[in-house]
Order: sequence, then structure tokens, then C-alpha cells
Amino acid sequence: MSENPLDAAPGERNANAAEPLLAERLSRAITMAGPIPLSQFMGAANAHYYATRDPLGARGDFTTAPEVSQMFGELIGLWVADLWDRAGRPPARYVELGPGRGTLAADALRAMAKAGLTPPVNLIETSPTLRAAQAERVPHAEFHLGVLGLPDDAPLIFVANEFFDALPIRQLIATAEGWRERLVACQDTLFLPIAGDRSFDMIIPKSFQDAAPGSILETSPASIAVLRQLAARLTAQGGAALVIDYGYQGPAIGDTLQAVKGHAYANPFDEPGEADLTAHVDFATLAEAARAEGLIVHGPVTQGEFLLRLGIAERTAALSLATPDRAGQLALDRERLVDPEQMGELFKVIAFTAPGWPVPAGFSE
Repeated sequence: MSENPLDAAPGERNANAAEPLLAERLSRAITMAGPIPLSQFMGAANAHYYATRDPLGARGDFTTAPEVSQMFGELIGLWVADLWDRAGRPPARYVELGPGRGTLAADALRAMAKAGLTPPVNLIETSPTLRAAQAERVPHAEFHLGVLGLPDDAPLIFVANEFFDALPIRQLIATAEGWRERLVACQDTLFLPIAGDRSFDMIIPKSFQDAAPGSILETSPASIAVLRQLAARLTAQGGAALVIDYGYQGPAIGDTLQAVKGHAYANPFDEPGEADLTAHVDFATLAEAARAEGLIVHGPVTQGEFLLRLGIAERTAALSLATPDRAGQLALDRERLVDPEQMGELFKVIAFTAPGWPVPAGFSE
């Protein structure tokens, strides 16, 4: 698995990677060539995972906000329509990265249409399983393997919900001898993280130079590369990007790599390709990279604050009035999305706009 994760598509979701016995293939590769970087292990595992299943819902491994409630997608759609309207109603395209089952796109497009916007839809996805689900919900969508394949004929409004968390991360670990990259070794099909031999002291921020042995610093070169691709399109064509994910304001010390299988946490190194591997998104680093590429940064704000500003309380009340038998469930769904103890605080929202585009809704000036 030596290919660049961006050559196929963001997140290394390579449709051609849907081969059985990934653990055996990785084991052979490591046995022949030695331990591999964690980023390479994570990329290979997620490529296989997303190419071979629908991971969402009760029968899958996890549930995302669009699957919790239609209100999430509807509010995102109104956000897009409002931005488009205040930008002068240009001929714009709706682009979603990692669209899951297409639920967010379908709900958002329905809300956009009511606001007078019916844009062409471009979905960035390489999983054949998920593409099939997306095509059912958004039958007129065009599919792409990555940002580079998008049309260049109009401004682009990107939406990325729980996309960046699945991109491969690099981990550097403090040892008694200094900072080293975290690699993955194996014995048969038992995979274990180890510290490499090469020194990385020169790239560690001064504030972390004296961190205790065992401390971990994460970076995501794949995330920055995707962001730069988005920025190149936005500065050339106009538009905006909305990123919603769980994460923090970094850089910071901490190991955030996690695996989820069957709606429960699992060991990230067990059964590669059979669980969803993710890491928390460093929003400060994304913002810094976006500014460096000429974009205007808005946020981040918490998901709870963002949805409340967009009117989720009012939307809940309206739906409850129209369908009284659903009022209780609607209230529970709203709380799951905005409650700080659930998704409201951990999940953050950040937006990037091309120069000259208006400040998006949900963010202060």
C-alpha cells in the first residue's frame, strides 16, 4: 500500500481495494519490507472497510448526524441556499465529500429546492456499495473519485460531514531517545504499534520538545492535501466549504486514533479493514492551512451552537406541530444533535469561503 492516498480519492476509499484477507496481505507486506507507518496502515484498512460494506445504521458500525434526523440535512441545505442567495445567486454546484448513504444530500437538496436552488450535484465517493445507496437517494448526481475530477464551470459549495476524521493520520511518539514515528509491526496477523528508529525531533514544536515518554503528537498530511485541493478550486471558481466533524483546537498532545465496530469501540490494530478507523480533526491546523491558501475562515463553532443558530429549535417545533405523534422522538433527536453531552460539543463546524463571498450563516462576523 505505497500509493498516495489522494491518487485514488480522499480518505483512501479505493474501490479497487475490496479484496478479502486484508490482514494477510498486510502481514506479508510487513514481513517482507518491515514495519509500515501508521498512516499507511490506517489508509489500507479504511480503503478496504469502506469498499466492502455499508457501515451506517443499526446494522452497521456507527450512525452519523444525517441518519439521526432529517433536520440536520434540511438545515445544511438552507445554509447552502442562504449563502448562494447572498452571493448573488450564481450558477453553483453542490459537492459532498464522503456522502455516506446520500441521506444528507437528499435532505439538503429538498430544502434547497424549497428555497429556489436546484444545483447540479457532484458526489465524491469511491465505495461501490455506498455509491449504489447514494444513487438511489440522489439519482441525478454525478460521481467523482476526488476533487481533481470536478467540473470547473461554476462556483462550488462543498459539504464534508464526518469526512476528514477518516483520513490517515501520522503519529509521532516521545521516547527516552527522542521523538519517533509510530509504525505498525506484525507477527503472523497480530498487528502492534511500535516506535521507529528515525529521529523526528527537528519537526516537533518547541512546546512539546520536553513531553514525557509515551506522549503522542498527531498530524494529517492527507487532510492538508485535500484542503489545498479544495482551496485551489474555491479561489479559482468561487464558492465555500462547510466541514463538520469531531475534533479539537490543536496542535495538542494525545492519541485520538479509534476503531468502531458494531457501535462499540474496538482495538484499532485488530482485524484491519473490519472496523472504522478515525482520528479527531485538528481544526486549528485546517484553519491555518486554509488561510495560507487564500481562503477566509469562519469558526470553528460547536455543532450545537451552529444548529441552534440555524434554527433547529424552530424546525423541531414546526415538525412536531405537523406530526404530533413524532414530537417526542423529534425532541430526542434534536437533543442528540445539540446537547453538549452528546454530539453538540465534541463536533465542530468550520467554513471556508472564497474571497468576496459573504459570511455564511451560523458564524459571526
